[in-house]
Amino acid sequence: MDNIYLLMIVALAVLAIADLVVGVSNDAVNFLNSAIGSKAISFKTIMIVASIGVALGAVFSSGMMEVARSGIFNPHEFMFNEIMIIFMAVMITDILLLDFFNTVGMPTSTTVSIVFELLGASVAMALIKIGHNGGSFSDVVNYINTSKATEIIFGILLSVVIAFSVGAAVQWVSRLLLSYNYEKQANWVGAIFGGIAITSITYFIFMKGIGGTTYAKQSYDIIGGSTIKEFLSNQAPLIIFVSLILWSLLSYALISFAKLNIYKIVIIIGTFALALAFSGNDLVNFIGVPIAGWQSYTAWAGSGVSPEAFSMGFLADKVPTPTFLLVIAGFVMVATLWLSKKAKSVTETEINLSREGDGKERFEPNFLSRGFVRLAVGISEMSSYILPKTWQTKIDKQFEKPVINLAKSKTHELPAFDMVRAAVNLMVAAILISLATSMKLPLSTTYVTFMVAMGSSLADRAWGAESAVYRVAGVLNVIGGWFFTAIIAFVAAAIIAYLLNWNVAVMVPILLLVAIFLLVRNYIAHREKSKEAKAEDSLTKAESSSIQGVIHESANNIASVVKRGNKIYTNAINGLAKQDLALLKKNKKQIVKLSSEVDELRDNIFYFIKNLDESSLAASNFYIHVLGYLQDMTQSLEYITKVSHKHVQNNHKKLKFNQIKELKEVDERFETFFNNTQKAFDSRSFEEIGIILGRKQEILGLVTSKIQKQVERTRTEESSPKNTTLYFSLLLETKDLLNASMNLLEEYYNAHDSSVKPATPVQAPAKTAKPVKTAEPKEPKIESPSSETSDSSEPKE
Repeated sequence: MDNIYLLMIVALAVLAIADLVVGVSNDAVNFLNSAIGSKAISFKTIMIVASIGVALGAVFSSGMMEVARSGIFNPHEFMFNEIMIIFMAVMITDILLLDFFNTVGMPTSTTVSIVFELLGASVAMALIKIGHNGGSFSDVVNYINTSKATEIIFGILLSVVIAFSVGAAVQWVSRLLLSYNYEKQANWVGAIFGGIAITSITYFIFMKGIGGTTYAKQSYDIIGGSTIKEFLSNQAPLIIFVSLILWSLLSYALISFAKLNIYKIVIIIGTFALALAFSGNDLVNFIGVPIAGWQSYTAWAGSGVSPEAFSMGFLADKVPTPTFLLVIAGFVMVATLWLSKKAKSVTETEINLSREGDGKERFEPNFLSRGFVRLAVGISEMSSYILPKTWQTKIDKQFEKPVINLAKSKTHELPAFDMVRAAVNLMVAAILISLATSMKLPLSTTYVTFMVAMGSSLADRAWGAESAVYRVAGVLNVIGGWFFTAIIAFVAAAIIAYLLNWNVAVMVPILLLVAIFLLVRNYIAHREKSKEAKAEDSLTKAESSSIQGVIHESANNIASVVKRGNKIYTNAINGLAKQDLALLKKNKKQIVKLSSEVDELRDNIFYFIKNLDESSLAASNFYIHVLGYLQDMTQSLEYITKVSHKHVQNNHKKLKFNQIKELKEVDERFETFFNNTQKAFDSRSFEEIGIILGRKQEILGLVTSKIQKQVERTRTEESSPKNTTLYFSLLLETKDLLNASMNLLEEYYNAHDSSVKPATPVQAPAKTAKPVKTAEPKEPKIESPSSETSDSSEPKE
């Protein structure tokens, strides 16, 4: 049995490294987003600054905070074998839970996850002990530190409300004073803002980054024999006042004489501060439990007492963590920061929710988000009656965003938000976390930084009428995920603790293998998803100002839709023929994605038309018709996919052999049609479209003949109403698909003029896709149904 505990220690060490990787991948969102979103400094500089902060925070970390040793449970109530089960259950649950959130790209709190995992595993072990000893359920309070758990829950609710409200208030005042033309303000304005911001951030560094370390608990003669922590708490007003004066004067000097951008300096210092605090205080969330387990094993191994009789009361004592372990942890965290792709997906979630302007929204609105938006609109309308119109005009003027025109040929995009908002995010987060630390309130760094960013976005009018319901829905989803974290962490850790207690020698290897399998599967799935996103023929927005330009630019879109539509149609028929529910389910996801991309193109019509000059308005009519036909095609494919999936999912009778055979014939003919169309658009040989159009009646006649055959079968031999309905639905929708496709081809065939050179794109607002590079026209090979190659003439230049 001794060997199993040694195995558990080795497993805890490996899990600690893995937990550092998945933990940093999620918490990187806390200190990277403001700098990345504002694009104030290069990404490389951001990573270097954050890496230095993480490395220093790890080295000067408090290492072993009480939360991992005695903050949640009372250690003297448990024996060594029970504590090892608790620690093992916590680490397995933590790594799987954080990896799940990283995979879906959602930020969560590592502090809350570790606390509720400790709570869940401890409660499970307490209940097991109570059951064996014949106690009552109320005895659980003797084993658990209930006051700490209550503080954590209170901290969650408090951080969400306060961070959002304060972030919104400070951003509104900052924008009202600075406007979007903040760089043109007087030097003293920027100096005061810089002084306030840097003072709050540096005080945050001392309170949160250094105040929680072991060095802060030692006394020094230079500060009157008191500890750093006591000095920071007792002399807080004086420190803040002196810092404010010094930093304001230094900011003024940097702006006036060195000609430096004070907002960039604030963002750099703020990024460093949050990275330092994260590493210095949150490191315990990843390595606290494994180190506590290692120290428990060391104490037990030298005692000569059986695991069931060795009390864990010594965990209540404070024991420093070896420095070399902190250095190793810091190295792993910095490496993860640079290499983790999942960290980038988590970061994108917050930036997407707080960005300026419109774009593709990740979250769908729900009744709660719609309700909040209606309430906000009502409050806004009420305020318009209270404030004088002159005041409203002045306020609106301060919130006017500058219009910046960039050439669409440029790949450069404007930042998600400006440097004022980025500085406010860092400044407010620093102030709130510093205050909470001094008051010993358990605010989560993740919750504070995220909610401040959301509050500042709302106050900065980044959530307009076009995007508010989506952004609010996203915020509600993230907040819901936080509470989901607490509940799942508690339940999962309790279940794993119960399984380990049932037979620790058997369950430890099994659960470790399950954990490894799930981590590897998530990694492979995330990598494949990233590859698919890069390799997929995504649709691009048209940018040209002439019909001929739009024809050439949108040819890639048509080829992509035809190629993907061909695959979707074939998979629907094959799925029905084989009764393959998995294929049909996957096919359903593919058509939903294609439909959303076409809808996104239609949403861009407004900007496309605004970009046209008066001499080229005919291009808008052409483009609108093309998008309409594309939407008709995707709607037909969506219906075919939906009814096929529904038929198989409901276990209805399989289609008859003759029906499947006929559908295969139609699919083969459509595949030839789609392939010919794709080749014509890929090679820009638009004259070849005439050959394809000439075969419309032939394909239409094939589908019509199949419908007629089914009518005859229904009158004489068909016995399944469901099969008949499905078969007719498929063929009728296939006719609609063919008509939409042919209408699209006719639009191109009639509008294309090879003698006219496509016009080049004109200047327009940024945040649009790059123009499609048109390929040189080539002669396509048009395949006939009998696989013969049709000759065609070379297209004109």
